[in-house]
Amino acid sequence: MKVSTKFILFLLIFFSVAAAAFAFLFTTDIAVLNPKGMIGAKQRDLLFISTVLMLIIVIPVFLLTFGISWKYRAENKNAKYTPKADHSLLAECVWWGVPFIIISVLGAITWKSCHELDPFKPIETGKKPVTIQVVALQWKWLFIYPEQQIATVNFIQFPVDTPVYFEITSDAPMNSFWIPRLGGQVYAMSGMRSKLYLIADSIDEFRGASSNISGTGFSGMTFKAKSSTQEDFDAWVSSVRGSGELLHLEEYGRLVTPSEYDPVAFYRLGKEGLFDWIMMKYMRQ
Repeated sequence: MKVSTKFILFLLIFFSVAAAAFAFLFTTDIAVLNPKGMIGAKQRDLLFISTVLMLIIVIPVFLLTFGISWKYRAENKNAKYTPKADHSLLAECVWWGVPFIIISVLGAITWKSCHELDPFKPIETGKKPVTIQVVALQWKWLFIYPEQQIATVNFIQFPVDTPVYFEITSDAPMNSFWIPRLGGQVYAMSGMRSKLYLIADSIDEFRGASSNISGTGFSGMTFKAKSSTQEDFDAWVSSVRGSGELLHLEEYGRLVTPSEYDPVAFYRLGKEGLFDWIMMKYMRQ
């Protein structure tokens, strides 16, 4: 096979793989790349910007690696041999200067984004946030609505375009709370209170999950998050208050027992301050 034919074949393979990768990214419904909330959208944009900036370095390095290997291969007798060429000011400026600029830009973007996307930072919309207290159990999620005096297992609902304030802890091994279409994950740890603010900008249903492997039931530790109109949310709260089972300490003791693939369940709160009581169990030890 001629040299030119090999080179053309390599280019065809390279661009075919690149085209297939881009087609997959833009035609497949990947949750983190198709967000449904302000926080998720900002995190997606940050991911794209960081990737493009890093590719400015990565792609030329791969191309130069192939080009140098191809030019100085054993069969190429026309390659110029310069054993005494040990310094080039232009080359030094390029391979030190360009990465320095890219890293400086990435550093500035990272600093700005860390403050802007701080999970503890409230979302200002003029609307009062809905508070949902999250307890990671084995292997299910307990959600407590302290203001509405209800609780759910593996299901949450909240109004669209309204900030949702999550208080997160664990009554089991360390876990991680994650709704990919709305924002990044936050760890749930026993005796500790993590915070997370999210918001949905459309009426929809989202898949929530654990993003921290926590044992045999990890794969079934998923939940449904539903955004709705304020009227539908109020009606749902009323229906849970009217038909949900009473969640007292005895029932909570049953919930905390490890179990897998638990169905959705609804409760009326039977104990005030259940979330704080769960956290204080570990403070007293």
